[in-house]
Amino acid sequence: MMKPTNHSSRRTKIIATLGPANDSEEAMSALIAAGVDMVRLNFSHGTQADHQKRFELVKRLAEKHHKIIGVLADLQGPKIRIACFKNGVIQLQAGELFTLDAALDMHTGDEKQVGIAYKALPNDVKKNDILKLDDGRITLKVKQVKAKKIICTVIVGGKLSNNKGINREGGGLTAKALTKKDKDDLAFALKMGADFIAISFPRDANDVKEAQQLIAKHQKNPALRAGVIAKIERTEAMHHIEEIIDMSDGVMVARGDLAIEIGDAEVPAAQKEIIHLARAHNKPVITATQMMESMIQSTIPTRAEVSDVANAVLDYSDAVMLSEETAMGAHPPLVVKAMARVCEMAEKQPRSRISAHRLECHFERIDEAIAMATMYTANHLDIKAIITLTESGRTALWMSRIRSSIPIYALSRNLRTLGKLTLYRGVYPVYFDVTQCTNEEVNHKAIETLVKCKAAKNKDLVILTKGDRLGVGGGSNVMKILVVGQAV
Repeated sequence: MMKPTNHSSRRTKIIATLGPANDSEEAMSALIAAGVDMVRLNFSHGTQADHQKRFELVKRLAEKHHKIIGVLADLQGPKIRIACFKNGVIQLQAGELFTLDAALDMHTGDEKQVGIAYKALPNDVKKNDILKLDDGRITLKVKQVKAKKIICTVIVGGKLSNNKGINREGGGLTAKALTKKDKDDLAFALKMGADFIAISFPRDANDVKEAQQLIAKHQKNPALRAGVIAKIERTEAMHHIEEIIDMSDGVMVARGDLAIEIGDAEVPAAQKEIIHLARAHNKPVITATQMMESMIQSTIPTRAEVSDVANAVLDYSDAVMLSEETAMGAHPPLVVKAMARVCEMAEKQPRSRISAHRLECHFERIDEAIAMATMYTANHLDIKAIITLTESGRTALWMSRIRSSIPIYALSRNLRTLGKLTLYRGVYPVYFDVTQCTNEEVNHKAIETLVKCKAAKNKDLVILTKGDRLGVGGGSNVMKILVVGQAV
């Protein structure tokens, strides 16, 4: 059984991508000790066996360190990439002609042409379209589409190597979000025990719904289903952003591909809009991509990276995510510690603690009203901590939408719920089996657990929320203000 542990004062969660840099027990232990809340398994790289080993390692070491670490399985999405070159790499010069050929052998590319993995690309582009390759480093302008060939003029050249990605400026590619590989990986990730599935390149809410339907086929009990995180990285997704947020269990601001499709100068405003809308719809939001990329090698972040992370925190992201910095970097624990330091300092700013969110709203659910009343009371009384007894984690999620400096301890017996709670800002998951308590003793045991977490001490005021029927989801209808050490 997982034991309660004390938590840092940091409210914003840190997600670290796993990879070769943390495959050893020593490296993974150091990453966990540095303060990671959730790990990302990137199915664009590695085999299912690689991900299984990393999943088992992080779960085993998390239990050893008395921590709950969530798992996000990030699906690759449609492989809109060039194929391979005979010599592995070529040099493109501005003004030259270069052809993307869907009929060309996948391993015979040269300085004049290369194959493409996404065979429908010639149907999706037309004359004068701009194509961005290798994360936007190479720019091609379509001169002519002839059968399976896309004949282009090189606008911005440079080195181009095997399997680099292709984006169409302005979006418009018709590739479906879930490929056969994604569906296989989704089933594998669910069997393994992932808490969230991230889908790449969703165009609209239907792509999110398809993923949820696949999950429902594998996980019959709604309370035990993994959540779906929609990665916002297409122009079309921005056009359907509210319906995507409504359908999903959370969103990720995936700034890499999004910048290529809508233009890098548009990304900061898009990021703020996505975060604002996600919070307005009571959904968690992750800000990702190049947050501390210089620390792949460097031991300190750049000043621009510090500002980037801090602004994501001040905008009220639930989590900030590290990619290659922890998967392939020289010193993943240092990156996590640097990010944690920036998050904690940003959270000390007054604007990060004051909220008028939803004060004018009418609530349809009793448990939602309890959550909102709890946060209003906590922010206007000397409350040291909040305890919420939760089955689904929904009450804790609602609470976490309100800006506050007061920690929310979510006590649950449901392991899937505990994993999801690692994503929510300001929420600290703790294993607690409410069914082992009577109604008369549950308050005392919950406070006892809080004291063991070193989150409260004698005479502190705390708030506890629960339902009259212990162990029943969606039933929170009680909010109590309690004094630690007094009869409850």
